[in-house]
Amino acid sequence: QVQLVESGGGLVQAGGSLRLSCAASGRTFSSYAMGWFRQAPGKEREFVAAISWSGGSTYYADSVKGRFTISRDNAKNTVYLQMNSLKPEDTAVYYCAARLGGVVHIRIYEYDYWGQGTQVTVSS
Repeated sequence: QVQLVESGGGLVQAGGSLRLSCAASGRTFSSYAMGWFRQAPGKEREFVAAISWSGGSTYYADSVKGRFTISRDNAKNTVYLQMNSLKPEDTAVYYCAARLGGVVHIRIYEYDYWGQGTQVTVSS
């Protein structure tokens, strides 16, 4: 069982930056592949970024490639999402997710555990 708690969301102007954190409970965090997803009002949850258990592999949605960076610190049981050059269309609730094993995964059903989400609002 893994519990995930996101933090770092907030209100930022377009062009600004935020760094989201996702703290995981448990002693086997390094065994989990991790992902970030987001859900805007009235829209379906969508994939943002994923990282393998070791951090050696990452994958991004085209909409955030070059602007967002996913990383992890297994010693701190934490995964991060650095978001730069933010746009109003990045406004959403951001969720982190964990999957035991695997490398990088982009589909919602591939993840076993989810956090409660953190709101990111980008003003124009």
